[in-house]
Amino acid sequence: MGCAGSRDKADETAKKIRKPKPWKHSEPITRAQLIQMRDEFWDTAPHYGGRKEIWDALRAAAEADITLAQAIVESAGVIVQNPDLTVCYDERGAKYELPKYVLSEPANLIRDN
Repeated sequence: MGCAGSRDKADETAKKIRKPKPWKHSEPITRAQLIQMRDEFWDTAPHYGGRKEIWDALRAAAEADITLAQAIVESAGVIVQNPDLTVCYDERGAKYELPKYVLSEPANLIRDN
């Protein structure tokens, strides 16, 4: 049994994640436009560095509810810098930046026609 002030490595790397704070896109967008932006991001994200399996885990976490997302990032060994998942690292130190539009919907989302 360790002392009360000791922490194991998992405690240091596993932050409790949460949904991003409310945000607005520069102009109102439709759900179809939001989906297109997300698809484009996820299609190109691995080209900016890092490992494909970490990008895949981050996508799964971004599309899951908070409890499942927490389990996904922990099992993938993702080090969460910002609790809203906008900045993460893998165990090798590669940085992964996620825009808020892949993590939540904007306040100015408009209905598709």
